[in-house]
Amino acid sequence: MTDNLVRKGFILAGLSNILGVVICSKAFSNQVMLETQPSVMGLFGLIGIVLWGLSYIAVSSSYKNVKWLVGVFVIEKLAYVIAWLSFITSQSLNAIYAQDVLAGIFFTIYGINDFLFMLFFGFVFLKRCKPATNRLAA
Repeated sequence: MTDNLVRKGFILAGLSNILGVVICSKAFSNQVMLETQPSVMGLFGLIGIVLWGLSYIAVSSSYKNVKWLVGVFVIEKLAYVIAWLSFITSQSLNAIYAQDVLAGIFFTIYGINDFLFMLFFGFVFLKRCKPATNRLAA
């Protein structure tokens, strides 16, 4: 995987977060989405997801130098995958789609999307980032 492809992967991850939230939440006004999983996808949670997206884009050109931040991205995505698995096994997607199609689409795919980007960030963390240096040893 080339540096350019990895950089584009970070940008894609960021845009996925930002556009997915803004579109499906109807610019944070979709009450079905806000109320369906409020502990994760309430207003504060959705704003947090947008901020994570901005952080992925912010490090797209410097990811090699922030290995441990990329590692945090892996853990963050794992947390959302676990939240989605818990949600998807206990809720009816049909009921959500009946109330709002965009909310249904969002809740159908967010865990799959996060799982794929978790794998991407994991690959970057293990294979593409520079090892951390001990700056105090000089």
